[in-house]
Amino acid sequence: MTNDDTKVIGWFAYASRTEVVCTEVDACVISGSEEAMRDYARELQPEGVGGSHTIRKTRFTEIIQGLNAGAAYAFDREAYGRFLPLGRTRGLQLAEGNFNKKGRRFFVVRLRFL
Repeated sequence: MTNDDTKVIGWFAYASRTEVVCTEVDACVISGSEEAMRDYARELQPEGVGGSHTIRKTRFTEIIQGLNAGAAYAFDREAYGRFLPLGRTRGLQLAEGNFNKKGRRFFVVRLRFL
């Protein structure tokens, strides 16, 4: 495990083991701050379990493991800014996040398996 593996990229939220706050159907939201995650959770999954979500930090290695397992992640600007250089160091061919488009708050990353 490298030092980069333990770096916190952002926060994610879930209402239960099978209910993770997502956007674009299947991309788990990774926010740059806990407060932003609370806002996204209220907006994207207001029903939650009793309206509450568990919010916790997620580290670089957890995201890499998820990507390798086929998961997709929707990063906000702050979280993607943390993930991008580390992912490129690992050899991932990642695009610059385009957050300037009207209404675009998230940049989705998923691995393509050929």
